Amino acid sequence: MRADEFHRLHESGCFVIPNPFDIGSARLLAGLGFKAIASSSAGFAWSIGRRDNDVSLDEVLGHLRAVAGSVAIPVNADFEDGFAIEPADVAVNVIAAAATGIAGLSIEDSTGDAGRPLLDRTLGAERIAAARAAIDASGTRVLLTARSEGFIVGRPDLAETIDRLAAYADAGADCLFAPGLRTREDIAALVKAVAPKPVNVLVGTDFITVAELAGLGVRRISVGGALARAAWTGFLAAAREIAGQGTFEALGRAISTPDMNKLFDASGRHRRYT
Repeated sequence: MRADEFHRLHESGCFVIPNPFDIGSARLLAGLGFKAIASSSAGFAWSIGRRDNDVSLDEVLGHLRAVAGSVAIPVNADFEDGFAIEPADVAVNVIAAAATGIAGLSIEDSTGDAGRPLLDRTLGAERIAAARAAIDASGTRVLLTARSEGFIVGRPDLAETIDRLAAYADAGADCLFAPGLRTREDIAALVKAVAPKPVNVLVGTDFITVAELAGLGVRRISVGGALARAAWTGFLAAAREIAGQGTFEALGRAISTPDMNKLFDASGRHRRYT
């Protein structure tokens, strides 16, 4: 059972859980030997021509079913805010997500309101408790990650973030995540404060290494929409060169069609690629 394997990955060591944006990128990441992957709300939204957080619950559930069904490794779902505010509604949506074949999911506490960017702490904990109860009732053993978004919504207060994540741990979260942490001191402080709960750190640029994060006690590393941005960067550079200069130099640096076809050989979709 992939959920059982996902729980085992969180018990010791440090692993990278990269974020694909569609079935093809999911299969390639699995083929590269990653032990688990995670969806990206931004990456998926951009792949269907939307802004991040502008995708419906049904669209996300369909995406999760497609990605989880395309690989043999655990898939974690970026489940945004649970697509609801009230705990009972979050629980209903979590049950629907757990039925897609995912091995884990995250729930965040941001509101989308610049004037009040974070949910009330008590409500945030109640939402995590509701998600925990829903997962337990489903029997799926989906791993629950609680996210506190202060560092990416304009409220970068480490003490408040730690307090919120501690409350979410008490409410039943298996893993804790504060996207936006960028200093080694902040990361180390969070890991120490919530131990022994595993901590996920988001790396969207080259400010640190896997070895350094492992040394700080981080258990899980994700990249969010960064791989999608990297893909779009190459696409836009080539397209802008064609549109603006009428030249095709970027295309000459692209991977060949035969090599791409080898990666997507149906008979070897789950093997490792080097």
